Amino acid sequence: MRFAFAGCDRNLALFEAVQHAGWQPVKIFTVSHDEKSTHSNGLLTLARHTSIPLQYTPIQRQDFIDLKEDGCDVLIVGSYDFKIPPWQEYLRYAINFHPSPLPTGRGPYPLVNAILHQHRYWAVSCHRIDAGYDTGAILADETFTLDQFESHESLQIKVQMAAARLATKVINDFVALWDGAKIQPEGDYWPLFSVEDRTIDFAETVHRIRLQLRAFCRLECFAMLSHRPVRIRQGYAWHESHNEPIGTIVHNYAGQIVIACKDGFVVFSDWYFSPT
Repeated sequence: MRFAFAGCDRNLALFEAVQHAGWQPVKIFTVSHDEKSTHSNGLLTLARHTSIPLQYTPIQRQDFIDLKEDGCDVLIVGSYDFKIPPWQEYLRYAINFHPSPLPTGRGPYPLVNAILHQHRYWAVSCHRIDAGYDTGAILADETFTLDQFESHESLQIKVQMAAARLATKVINDFVALWDGAKIQPEGDYWPLFSVEDRTIDFAETVHRIRLQLRAFCRLECFAMLSHRPVRIRQGYAWHESHNEPIGTIVHNYAGQIVIACKDGFVVFSDWYFSPT
């Protein structure tokens, strides 16, 4: 089949799995990222080396018309920032690889809450694209375990690898899986994480602060130190009884700072003062 791909570099392995299974790419829709982004330029590099057309602007009706004229059969979506417009008039199929065990975790980026909510199993789900957000009938999923030390970075890698495995499984039996797709039961929608989710309160427990540090990592947590806002990419914490005032810096070594919290200490090992 001929396919178009809409997504970002997090799912480059998914794209490659589909291509390796024998399908032919006709176009890539992706998004641009600023200089602080953790994304690579994998899709851009691939497009340049293979002459696959690449588009940064959101998919519009005219794009579907053009895809139909180019003989495109299916749109494959994986981590795309924009809602997909109605496609049924122009393509035979449209599927999304969503990084959650649907119907749990519908929404733009459920990985953070998978850690904050301490899930022990997670999945990538492949579903038909319909008018709702992540509500289409499910073709297949790929489940894997999470452990107590899971971080945003480790979970992101697990999701990428699971998506590639799932893509291979789906492509190799696509029509049967599409025809047998199962309607989703009632589920829940998880909105994008908030500033409050990312903000560390030193009056909270070590357990809560550890979860935040692991859940965000390079996405950054926020905190206030000596009345100045800081951003944190990496840190850790431990339980220890103490009489230090909560929120005070009790130790500083080689740029690592130790702050007293409710029932222990927090270390910010990769952090900087926020410019705003």
